[in-house]
Amino acid sequence: MAGDRLSGMGHVTKMRSDPRGHGARGVLMPPLPRSRTRGQRFDAAVLDVYADVLDRFGDRMDGLDIAVDVVPRMRIDATDGPWPEDVVADGAVPLGRLVPAGVDAQGAPTRPRLIIFRRPVEHRAPTATLLDEWLRFVIAQLVAVYLNTTPEQVDPGFTWD
Repeated sequence: MAGDRLSGMGHVTKMRSDPRGHGARGVLMPPLPRSRTRGQRFDAAVLDVYADVLDRFGDRMDGLDIAVDVVPRMRIDATDGPWPEDVVADGAVPLGRLVPAGVDAQGAPTRPRLIIFRRPVEHRAPTATLLDEWLRFVIAQLVAVYLNTTPEQVDPGFTWD
């Protein structure tokens, strides 16, 4: 019979099935990477762009960290004039910032780091292609400040229109 199987003892037993015929219960995990959150996809995009810069300048950027913050938390007033060179902004909205090395509140030294602000960048990039372009723009500007060079030298393949 179709639902029968041979047990280890040599006699036929009936296989148990779902009594109502509904199949497997519970939520099955969708295949990855589709299950990543928007923040995880953004972090991966930042690391992809940053990896290209590291390939070019890895030896000069050993001490530089990169971070993603959801929104800018800065005490800089955009109405005071132009943004300082360590902040990349689109109008009055900062998109990223270079935080120099320093000392934290406990007196421990801190490493310099690039901070990319996720929500302002995502707001300007409705597609993956535009997100890549915005990230290349922000990261190249900040790395150029860190290395004391021009953004064109950091990312020569980017069109700076």
